[in-house]
Amino acid sequence: MTQLQDIVQEVRSKNAGPFWVTLEIFCTDDETFNRIKASPNLTKEKIAELYQVNSESMKRFDLETIRVIKYSFPRKNPSGHKYENDMHFGQQYVRLAEVVV
Repeated sequence: MTQLQDIVQEVRSKNAGPFWVTLEIFCTDDETFNRIKASPNLTKEKIAELYQVNSESMKRFDLETIRVIKYSFPRKNPSGHKYENDMHFGQQYVRLAEVVV
């Protein structure tokens, strides 16, 4: 059982403005990039389920030239909202890093 974090260079999460967040997967080679790109556990629907957001609002970008896969989706509450628990979304990558690929 291989987790995403075991085969990629980096997995990170961050703000994409006050209303959106982004998850990024950085791959070191084409083989890994293609494996991640084709993984049934990394579809935008699966990531939406993992982060409990509507799959219709989930966006996925496969950036082949730099071997990066990005997911972006709206925040449940704007950044800085009184019910926001991670203003910069910087700690939310862990769920994605632990996905089995």
